[in-house]
Amino acid sequence: MLLTMTKKSTKAPAKKPAAAKGSTRGAAKAQRDDVNEASANAGGGNGGGEARGGSGKVAKTQLVEQVADKTGLTKKQSEEAVSAMLGVVVDAIRSGKSVGLPGLGTLSVKATAARTGVRPGTSEKIQIPAGKKVAFKVASTLKGALGVTDDNAVAE
Repeated sequence: MLLTMTKKSTKAPAKKPAAAKGSTRGAAKAQRDDVNEASANAGGGNGGGEARGGSGKVAKTQLVEQVADKTGLTKKQSEEAVSAMLGVVVDAIRSGKSVGLPGLGTLSVKATAARTGVRPGTSEKIQIPAGKKVAFKVASTLKGALGVTDDNAVAE
């Protein structure tokens, strides 16, 4: 059995100075840590359960914790309750029903008509088929609590 071998390059790969390499990584890690800390302080990682500053997102795990705190259920029981409620809402929306959530609003399915659109870049006219979308109408009690009027209403 005859093996042929190719000649490898005799040049060693270029290396960066060790001091610059370490300081760059350290600076990047410090910057990531600062960003993560800032987002946690802005409400992204709120351990208290309440959103700070009115921004951020309440995750399902945070909903589960808040339900457990307010009802006295265990976290497992409250996770089952939250999952069951979300499942019922999703199933109702899928079947075309609207779902009213008192004090929050109403989720409903709306039909969209077929229309002509323009493809970006080519300006080619395309036909967009009819479809469905989920709409949410905010409850008037929540609008009042937020100070939203019809003049400055949030896009629905």
